[in-house]
Amino acid sequence: MAVAGENLRINAERLWDSLMEMAKIGPGIAGGNNRQTVTDEDGEGRALFQSWCEAAGCSMGLDQMGNMFARREGTDPDALPVYVGSHLDTQPTGGKYDGVLGVLGGLEIVRTLNDLGIKTRHPIVVTNWTNEEGTRYAPAMLASGVFAGVHTQDWAYEREDAEGKAFGDELARIGWRGEEETGGRKMHAFFELHIEQGPILEAEGKDIGVVTHGQGLSWTQVTIEGKASHTGSTPMQMRKNAGLGMARVLELVEAIALSHAPDAVGAAGHMDIYPNSRNVIPGKAVFTVDLRSPNLDVIKDMENKLRLGASDICGQMGLSVSFEKVGGFDPVEFDEACVSAVRAAAERLGYSHRNLISGAGHDACWINRVAPTAMVMCPCVDGLSHNEAEEISPEWARAGADVLFHAVVETAEIVE
Repeated sequence: MAVAGENLRINAERLWDSLMEMAKIGPGIAGGNNRQTVTDEDGEGRALFQSWCEAAGCSMGLDQMGNMFARREGTDPDALPVYVGSHLDTQPTGGKYDGVLGVLGGLEIVRTLNDLGIKTRHPIVVTNWTNEEGTRYAPAMLASGVFAGVHTQDWAYEREDAEGKAFGDELARIGWRGEEETGGRKMHAFFELHIEQGPILEAEGKDIGVVTHGQGLSWTQVTIEGKASHTGSTPMQMRKNAGLGMARVLELVEAIALSHAPDAVGAAGHMDIYPNSRNVIPGKAVFTVDLRSPNLDVIKDMENKLRLGASDICGQMGLSVSFEKVGGFDPVEFDEACVSAVRAAAERLGYSHRNLISGAGHDACWINRVAPTAMVMCPCVDGLSHNEAEEISPEWARAGADVLFHAVVETAEIVE
């Protein structure tokens, strides 16, 4: 098997131009993008991507979840394809790179191979997964989840947005609901390039994140109930303040996460108090605690400590508390051989790198269930993502796509 020489690099200017061209579709109000899944803008972005793929000599496949598969043929008709890609949909106030870099980085691999006249034994398939973001239709990674057998397609079709529009109907409406059975494809391997969406690589001056694991996630909805009463006339010792109970439980969450440093994290992002009036002591608080770790035993320990600790806190305050697990998935360990291919590519090309655990969910996390999988990450400014101010440099994009190119092409096997 031939290995790509270190002189083989992608066309960084072409990649950057493609990123900027795609960003013109579904522009945001502050420099980013609003190209939410199965909207007209999503359909327009898909059409542009397909035109580029066909111009690069690829054939396009489309499954019943709208997943797009642009195939560059290999020399061995019996060899399973190497898949590479990410997603083109964005948050309502999303950036220009989250997901898109991984799709267009995959396209750039095909374009570069064409430029250099290089053939591979395995076909290479560039993929755009539908509804990775999960903003308009929950949950995130919806279509890759159906592909991997995590969700049923009928259930996915029935997901509704805030206006009551069903996912399956909207996918058909924009013309991107294919005939191919979802999940029927077999893969030799899958690689995904993504911006880090965190601050570690930039802070440490590293070019490349070699993603070894994806964090597991646990969402527990906590409901604390006390007694709503007047803030001015209720004596301090007679109050049953559900809001104060929530505050103390959130301090507990911080302590639980820190007890499993450095890889565990925990916080609550969604919080409601009732009646939420300026002069009424809260009688009820409902909030969701998000606990994450790459170690399943740690997640279970954090869940247990949350329940025991919160029950103790609320008991001492005369409050009632209940818990409901409302979401989660187990940690992911990516394929050793694919991870090694990413690390070897970074070293061969002279890029600084470090192992990284992904704190966010990605399509690769579901595809890892059905095929050997790995991820490449590049830095983003201040670790900012899911924000129109999300930014990367052309140099970071180049490094990530170069490493992706070498890992994919090595796995697809260059034909001399």
